[in-house]
Amino acid sequence: MRVVKNMGQTPSRWQWIYAVLLATLIVTASGRSQVASPGIVDFDKAAHFAVFGLLATLVVRPLSRSRTWWAVVIVAVFGASDEMRQGLTPGRSMEFADWIADTAGAVVAVAVYTFWPWYRRLLERPLWKRKPKVEAVAVSERTVSAL
Repeated sequence: MRVVKNMGQTPSRWQWIYAVLLATLIVTASGRSQVASPGIVDFDKAAHFAVFGLLATLVVRPLSRSRTWWAVVIVAVFGASDEMRQGLTPGRSMEFADWIADTAGAVVAVAVYTFWPWYRRLLERPLWKRKPKVEAVAVSERTVSAL
């Protein structure tokens, strides 16, 4: 089994911006008294799993290889604090099952990112690859006459 090779080689403050933006969005959404959701039973658990899995993926990217599991700890603590804050919001409640879904999403996301290189390469590939520039080649008259 191959573990992460190039993860976190050149961590940048900019790599954290998406994680901070998503965390801000989560805090904003959980602070609302009512949240729009489809009428699917236990849909919120799947949403918690997916959103906190994404957050864990964004947190693990700038970390060094030896600290990948810190992403799970960071996201689990954030999820617990968010659930506690949500319990103080009128019309909302704190649910232990939501925190379990948050943490499970983080564990799965970090494991997949850490142990599946093809998935990591897929996520790390630039969205817009620059096309290589075509250089002009000097053609002499002799070359043209030979054609």
